Amino acid sequence: MTDEPTDSVREPYYVQSLERGLAVIRAFDAGHPELTLSEVARQCGLTRAAARRFLLTLGDLGYVRTDGRLFSLTPRVLELGYAYLSALSLPQIAEPHLERLVSEVHESSSLSVLDGGDIVYVARVPTTRIMTVAINVGTRFPAYATSMGRVLLAGLPDEAREAYLEGIEPVRLTSRTLASVSALRTELERVSRQGYAIVDQELEEGLRAIAAPVRDRASAVVAAVNVSVHASRTSVETMRRDLLPPLLAATARINADLHVGARR
Repeated sequence: MTDEPTDSVREPYYVQSLERGLAVIRAFDAGHPELTLSEVARQCGLTRAAARRFLLTLGDLGYVRTDGRLFSLTPRVLELGYAYLSALSLPQIAEPHLERLVSEVHESSSLSVLDGGDIVYVARVPTTRIMTVAINVGTRFPAYATSMGRVLLAGLPDEAREAYLEGIEPVRLTSRTLASVSALRTELERVSRQGYAIVDQELEEGLRAIAAPVRDRASAVVAAVNVSVHASRTSVETMRRDLLPPLLAATARINADLHVGARR
């Protein structure tokens, strides 16, 4: 599934060169911190000449550097996301509550928001690392395979949730991943009813997580908080018994502070 408009639905104002420039930036990730010109062209569907122009322009602007063969992003790229994060009060409001939650349960906790079909981490308080992939602010995962994603998807208006389900093609990330749209629809309905989600080793083997929603003053779901554990240490039953109550208490405190902040 892609959130980018197709040629047939693009509006007259659509600037394709901006789309392609952003695609070049997104070609670099944790698995591909350095890329050759040919690799960038191939990943972005560009000619070598076009990829070269974008990379050199980004280099002139300070977002890309090169040793003559390999290209990589510079720290200046962080400015693109910082403008959003600096204007977003939610992470600042949530962080002390995440810290309190982590001190109570001795497991890592994170806050994320929904961006298209992905969750994006906007705050995190870790304990020990239990995933093979490092998680930081800005990390993205497919929403359908995560506890926070299911909370956020379950909180969408019915039409928006159904549009998501009609457009998704789930990929089986582990042997436990729900890769059926009908099964995912049923699970989201259950999450909506019960007010929390538990995902058992669907994103990564050995990882379990439980999440609950953060709501604005109109009761719309605007974010999700999770607690993640290693499957060898904590059963699903233990998560529901021991982790759910402090998680719900933490989201209730975040909701309260968020509502106070909105009235100022």
